[in-house]
Amino acid sequence: MRRLDLTERRDRIIALLAENKELSAAELAECLSVSVQTIRTDLRDLDEAFLVQRRNGAARLRQQSENIGYLPRESLSRQEKQRIALAVKNLIPDGARVALGTGTTVEQCARLLASRKNLFVATNSIHAVCALQSALGAVVEIAGGAVRMRDLDMIGVASLEFFSKYRVDYAIFSCGGVSSSGAVMDYNSDEIAARKAIASCARRTILVADAGKNGLDLACQHGHLWDYDVIVTGAELAESVQRSCNQQDCQIIQV
Repeated sequence: MRRLDLTERRDRIIALLAENKELSAAELAECLSVSVQTIRTDLRDLDEAFLVQRRNGAARLRQQSENIGYLPRESLSRQEKQRIALAVKNLIPDGARVALGTGTTVEQCARLLASRKNLFVATNSIHAVCALQSALGAVVEIAGGAVRMRDLDMIGVASLEFFSKYRVDYAIFSCGGVSSSGAVMDYNSDEIAARKAIASCARRTILVADAGKNGLDLACQHGHLWDYDVIVTGAELAESVQRSCNQQDCQIIQV
C-alpha cells in the first residue's frame, strides 16, 4: 500500500469517522497503516480545526456548517449510492427533461442516466455534466456564476436564477441529512436555497439520501421528506415517518 500524504490521510480519517461514527486512534491507525502516534497527531490537529471531537479515547466528527470534502464523501457508501442510482434510472424514461442537483449520490445517478437517450438536463454540478458526457443525444445546460471549488458546483444566486428558467419532468437532488422525525436538513442556507430552486422547477421531485444521512441533526432545516414525490434511500425510516409519507402520497423506495 502506498503511503498517504498528510492531506489525503486526514481526508481519509474524516471519511472513516463519517462512515463509522466513532473510532479509536488504534482502529484508525490499523485502517490507514500508520502508527498510533501519527493518528493522535492528526486527531489533535483536526480537533483544533473543529472538525473532530476526541472523548474517552475515541474520535468522532463534530457538527459542522459545511459537509466534508467531495472525494472523501465519494468513497462512502459507494454500493448503496449505486443501488440508489439504479432505482432512480428506472424512474426516468428516454427523452425526459431532468434537473440534477449536487453531491456524490446525484453524480452516481447521472452516471446511470447516461444510458438514457435524448435527455434534456439542467444542472449546477460539473461532476454531473462529466458523468453525462457519453449520453446519446443529451442536451445539457449548466448554471453559471462562481464555482464552489471544493465540490465543483454552483449554489449561489446565479444558480437559483438558472433553475427558474426551466420546467422539467423530474428533479433529482440530495440533502445534508434527515432528522429522526423526517425533517430535511442541510449544512447552510445556501444549500437549502439551491434545493428549493431545483425542486420548484419540476413536475416530480426525487430526493436521494444514503443511510448515512439518516438521523443527522444539522444546523438548517427546510421541509420534510413527505414534501417530495419520491424518496430513494438505503435507510430504514421510522414508522411514523413512513406513515406521514404514505398519507402525503410520497413514495419511498428503499434499496
